[in-house]
Amino acid sequence: MYNVLDYLNNSAEKYSDKIAIIEEDKNITYSKFNDRCKRVGSFLGARSFFNEPIIMFMDKGIDTLTAFFGAVYAGCFYCLANPELPKNRLSSIKEVLSSRAVITDDEHMELAKEIFEDLEVYNIKDLKESEIDDKILAKAYEKHIDTDPLYINFTSGSTGVPKGVTIAHRSVIEFIDIFTKTFDFKNEDIIANQAPFDFDVSVKDIYSAIKMGATLVVVPKKYFSNPASLLDYICDNKVTTLTWAVSALCLVTTFHGLSYKVPETVEKVLFSGEVMPVKHLNQWMEHLPDTTFVNLYGPTEITCNCTYHVIERDREYDGKIPIGRAFPNERVFLMTEDGQIINAPNEAGEICIAGTSVGLGYYNNDEQTDKAFALNPNVKGYRERIYKTGDLAYYNEAGELIFNGRKDFQIKYQGHRIELEEVDKAIMEVDGVIRCCTIFDEEKSKLYAFYIGEMDKKELNAKLRETMPVYMMPTFLIQRDEFPMTKNGKIDRKKLMEDRKKK
Repeated sequence: MYNVLDYLNNSAEKYSDKIAIIEEDKNITYSKFNDRCKRVGSFLGARSFFNEPIIMFMDKGIDTLTAFFGAVYAGCFYCLANPELPKNRLSSIKEVLSSRAVITDDEHMELAKEIFEDLEVYNIKDLKESEIDDKILAKAYEKHIDTDPLYINFTSGSTGVPKGVTIAHRSVIEFIDIFTKTFDFKNEDIIANQAPFDFDVSVKDIYSAIKMGATLVVVPKKYFSNPASLLDYICDNKVTTLTWAVSALCLVTTFHGLSYKVPETVEKVLFSGEVMPVKHLNQWMEHLPDTTFVNLYGPTEITCNCTYHVIERDREYDGKIPIGRAFPNERVFLMTEDGQIINAPNEAGEICIAGTSVGLGYYNNDEQTDKAFALNPNVKGYRERIYKTGDLAYYNEAGELIFNGRKDFQIKYQGHRIELEEVDKAIMEVDGVIRCCTIFDEEKSKLYAFYIGEMDKKELNAKLRETMPVYMMPTFLIQRDEFPMTKNGKIDRKKLMEDRKKK
């Protein structure tokens, strides 16, 4: 198998009348969904977009997934440009992709034409009514190889330009085949999708469901501001599987949602994105005593996840849940600054990954790709490409990997990897700000932005919301007259935080 369309075609053949996707009061069967995807693919294929990125400018839902798989049928790859992003961010994504086409819907058509004015903008409503052309679809399928890109997800960039992580078909197929087998996904599963479709957690939901012929339940974003409605929706749809970001699970427990209603049909809870607070995990486990809980780890660049740890209910975790061991066919190892492999316990090193899951690099960005997707210095006889995560970890006495923070100024905040330099740059671009220093408190998961300038905090906050994605917004803006300096002439970050606590 070398094309994710084989997942869809197999499930459409075996489970043609089964509900494939639920979106609030709408749903679609596998056969109908596959038919619509082929119509979109025929339309795009007739316009010679083979092996080009197609921008999807829609909220998540059935139509968006139709556009995704339609693009794949045409031999293209897709990138979701989230309509909630600021216009300047969307423009940056457009520039990086150099795409010729955008697919949107009625709701976002006007904005799409404004932002992507020099591109072909198509309405999904029209595309899914196109005629199916089997010759066009067959030609695209025959030309395809498994190293062709499938999707691009954008992450933060230290230069202020977002980085488009490019993932191939073979990486997704490799990961999803192992992922679904490892955690015993079944055809009967009902998978509740929490993550936005431009966040790689959603890849596990989408492709696990399509491979197994399971049902994917798209959970609208609005429910995550109302835990009672969220739990009603999960329970009403008899969900069996949650592959969610840590922040989403913590939202439920923070507002005591499980005291209102327990989703008793849930058999698996797989979480990732941030360090899971043990007290929140314990609440979930107390309410779901027979459910399997799994801690997953892995950056977007290596196709979802590379390690996992199944939670042991009789174990005391003393605040640090292991990120565990590598998935089959993924080499995960620790390396020192000078390229030495670490095998001994309690010695921290950078997490590096090799294997099929490693992405193709950052789209249209050779400099950043060469920096992060490097050659393994320990392999001399051939060229082994690895991804250097920038994350630190160590082995405990049992040989399990324990996450130990970052080696640079990239952080994990609200489930997203963010370069602190990009936050600083965005704040510095606001008139009235002279200098900025952003600091992340990992223990409390709070982002502090210290700045020097005339603009007050409320006005600066409003300005930033016009240009900065919500997930990059600092938790606190703190105005200072000056910054403390180290003897080497650098901003004394430690003293900045100490001074804040004194006030």
